[in-house]
Amino acid sequence: MTNKILNLDGEVIFTYVEADLRDADLRGARLRRANLVAVGLSRADLSGADLREANLHGADLSEANLSGADLSEADLSVADLRRADLYEADLRMADLRDADLRDANLREADLSKTYLYETTLNQKQLISFVRAVGVTIVSS
Repeated sequence: MTNKILNLDGEVIFTYVEADLRDADLRGARLRRANLVAVGLSRADLSGADLREANLHGADLSEANLSGADLSEADLSVADLRRADLYEADLRMADLRDADLRDANLREADLSKTYLYETTLNQKQLISFVRAVGVTIVSS
């Protein structure tokens, strides 16, 4: 387990690998470029947090509040986001490969240029997403 907080200038200030931060209150936290690989953040409040370019590979964010959070260019591959609240979250260019987003609230979230390969969504979410981006599915 690696735990580090270095400087307060916004440089690489936060490194937690495989830490348990369940139920943590991190509202509005400045965690840009943070290394949070496999960190347990289930039910954590990260609303309004700056997580741009953060590495959240394999993190447990199930039931976390990420409403209004900036996750642009973040690595969320293999992350567990089941039932997470991503209302109005910025996920532009985020990597969501193999992430589990079942029952996550994606209303008003910006998913522009997001990498969704092998991402798990339930049918209702997929239909809403397809409608929001204007894609038409045609079956043959």
